[in-house]
Amino acid sequence: MFPKGRNKMIFRQKEVQVQDLFEDGRGSEFKFDPKEPSMPISYPIKTLKELESRSYFESFHYPFNKASVPIESGYSEPLPNRRRILVCHDMAGGYLDDKWVQGGTNAEAYAIWHWHLIDVFVYFSHNLVTLPPPSWTNTAHRHGVKVLGTFITEWNEGKAACDKLLSTKESAQMYAKHLAELAANLGFDGWLLNIEVTLKPEQISNLKEFVNHLSLTMHSSVTGSLVIWYDSVTINGDLWWQNELNEYNKSFFDICDGIFTNYSWQEDYPWRSASVAGDRKFDVYMGIDVFGRGTYGGGQWNTNVALDVIRKADVSAAIFAPGWVYETKQAPDFKTAQNRWWGLVEKSWGIVRKYHGTLPFYTNFDQGHGYHISVDGDQVSDATWCNISSQSIQPLLEFADSTANSIQLIVDLKEASYSGGGNITFKGSLGEGTYLKRRIFQGQSILAKLPIHFIYSVKSDSNSSLGLVLDFTSTINKTTPVLLTSHGMDHLSSEFSKVVLTSEHKGNAPGWVIHEGTIEMNGYILTGIHALCYRPNAPSMKSRPFGPDHAVPSSTDYFAVLGHITVKTSNYKPDFPVSTSWLVNGECINWKSGPQDSRILSVKISWKLKNGQNLAFSHHNVYVEKPPKLAYGNPSTTLEPVQEYLGVAHVNCFYVSELKVPASTSSLKFIIQVCGFDGTNQNLAKSPRYQLEIKDHKLSFMKYLSYIYIWISHWMRFLSSK
Repeated sequence: MFPKGRNKMIFRQKEVQVQDLFEDGRGSEFKFDPKEPSMPISYPIKTLKELESRSYFESFHYPFNKASVPIESGYSEPLPNRRRILVCHDMAGGYLDDKWVQGGTNAEAYAIWHWHLIDVFVYFSHNLVTLPPPSWTNTAHRHGVKVLGTFITEWNEGKAACDKLLSTKESAQMYAKHLAELAANLGFDGWLLNIEVTLKPEQISNLKEFVNHLSLTMHSSVTGSLVIWYDSVTINGDLWWQNELNEYNKSFFDICDGIFTNYSWQEDYPWRSASVAGDRKFDVYMGIDVFGRGTYGGGQWNTNVALDVIRKADVSAAIFAPGWVYETKQAPDFKTAQNRWWGLVEKSWGIVRKYHGTLPFYTNFDQGHGYHISVDGDQVSDATWCNISSQSIQPLLEFADSTANSIQLIVDLKEASYSGGGNITFKGSLGEGTYLKRRIFQGQSILAKLPIHFIYSVKSDSNSSLGLVLDFTSTINKTTPVLLTSHGMDHLSSEFSKVVLTSEHKGNAPGWVIHEGTIEMNGYILTGIHALCYRPNAPSMKSRPFGPDHAVPSSTDYFAVLGHITVKTSNYKPDFPVSTSWLVNGECINWKSGPQDSRILSVKISWKLKNGQNLAFSHHNVYVEKPPKLAYGNPSTTLEPVQEYLGVAHVNCFYVSELKVPASTSSLKFIIQVCGFDGTNQNLAKSPRYQLEIKDHKLSFMKYLSYIYIWISHWMRFLSSK
C-alpha cells in the first residue's frame, strides 16, 4: 500500500549505506573490523544479532565514541512547555566526515551553528540502529540541545527484524533495554522510533510494550531523555502515514514523549493534531521535508511557509534534512546560503533558546572545521580539518548585507585564529569618530557575588578599535549597558551606564592583544554581549596591510578580528594536576617499515589520574616530541625540543595513526596538554606525557659507525679546547 503521504525518509535519491569498506582519510580503503585497532570511527549497528550480543561494547572504537560533554546546565530536565523545533539530520546515508571521531581533513565539511533555533537534534540513517557520532552530541549538548539516535525497520529486512523483536513481550523488553543501555553509555538522550513495515495485528501489543519499556528505561537511566514515535505503522498494523496525530497513532503517542508526523499534511492538520493532543500539543512535531518532496509549502527556500502555519497552530516542528543547503550546493556558497536559510527559520519562529549557562563562559567561535589550528595565538597546524566536537559556543550574529558605513560580521575560517580555527572578523567601512554596535550573544548567566573577570583577544588595524558592550539586567528587568574597552575609546563613556577600562598586553603570537577587565554586578544577570567597532579621529599610518594586495587602508576602512571571549569569576583558576599525577599508557603499538629507513608507528595512548579522580576538562591537545638527530656541532649545545601537534582528544584516549618516525630517532615523547573550560591551557612542560623508547632502531651498520666516529671526534675536539 503506497498512499499519497508515502514516508519521505525512505525515498532519498542519494542513499549511501555504511559499508564494510572505509576510506582511512588519506584516500585508501581498508576492511573494517571493529575489534582491530584503526583510526577511531563512528558506525551503526546493522542487525538485531549485533544489538543483542552487545558486541559494540567490545569494539576498539567504543571508548572513543563516548560523548564527553554533558548537556548544558538548565537543559537536562524535560523540554520546556512551549512549541519547539526538532531537527532530523539525514545526509547521504550518514557517517560521512563526521564519522572520524578524532577529526577529518575536509575544511568544508557540513556543520550546523544555528543551535539557538533547535531544541532536539536527531541523527538519522537507514541502518537498523543509528548511533549519533559523539561530535554531534558534544556540540549539541554544549548548546543545550538534546540528541537522539534512530531505530528504524524497513523493507524485507525490517519485517524480519520486527518478527524477531516482537515475538514475545520479553524480547521486546530486552531489545528496548539494549537501546537504552547504548544511549546511557554513549552519552546521548534517547531515540526516534520508525517502524516502517506492515505488522500483524497480534504483534501490536508487543510493539506497544517495546515503546513503553524503552521510554520507561530511558527515563530512569538518562535524566530528561526522550523517545519520539515516527508517524508510520498504525495501531492496526497498517503501514499508513497519517500526517497528523489521530486515533490511528495516538496509542503510541500516549506511551512515549512525542510524535514526529509525516510531511504531507494539509493546512488544518496542525490544529487537528493540537486538539487530539490536548495539554500535550507541544509534543506533536509536524514534519517538514526541506527537500520539498510532498511537503506543505514546498520546503527548500519556502520551509518558512510550513513553519508559519505550525507556529500559528502552536504545536512543534520537525525539520527533516536541513543539509539540503549543503547537498544541493546552494549559491553563492554554503556558509552564506546556510545563514540565509536559517535566517528564514528565525524570522518565522523567533529565537528558540538563549545561552543559559554558568560561569566560566568561553568561546573561540570555532565552527568545527577550518584551515588551521591555533593555541594561545600560535598556529600549531596549517592542515585542513573538521571535527564538530571542537565547535565552541556559537555567536548569535546578525547577518546583514554590506552597505556604505557598515561592518560585516563573519566567521572567517581563513583569517587568523587565537584559539582553534575560528574567529569573528569585522570588515567594512566606518567613519572617523563613529562607532557601530553589533550583537554577538544573548543569554542568561546569573552572576555570583564575586567580581566578574572578562578576557578577550583582538587583532586589528591600528586605526580600528574593538570593544565589548555588556548588557546586565537586574531583578526588576532594568538593563545596564557597560562598555569594556581600551583607553582609545574611553571618551564614549557618555553613551553607556559604566565604562570599564581594560588592561592590555601582547599575546604570545605577533599581532594579538589581550584585553582584561573586572566588574562587580552582584545580583544582575548577564543577558547580552555586543561588539563595539570604533575608528578614532586620527588614524595611524602603521595600519595592518588590508586586502590581498597589502595596500594601505583608506580613511574609512575598518578591520578587526575577535579571537575569543572568556567570562569567569575573579577567583576562578583551572585545577591542572601536575604531570606526575597522571598514569599515561601506550597500547596496541604497531610498527611498520617506512621509506629511507624510517618507521611508521600506530599506538593508542590513554591517561587517567593515579588517585582515581575523574576530573572533567574541556579537551586535551596531543603533541609528539621527536628528539633531534645527532648533532654534528658542539656536543655541549642544547637543542630546544620541537612539539608537533597531532590532534585533539575529547575523551581520555587518543589513537596515533601511522606517524612517520625518522631513522635516527631513538625515542618519542607524547605530551597530553590539559585544557580548561575557561580557555586556559596547561603549560606543556607541566603536562602529562608518555615516553616510547624505540628499541629496534634500524640504522645501517656503516651509518651507525659514522655517527659514532663523528660524535667521538666532536667530543675530543671539545675536551682539547679545555
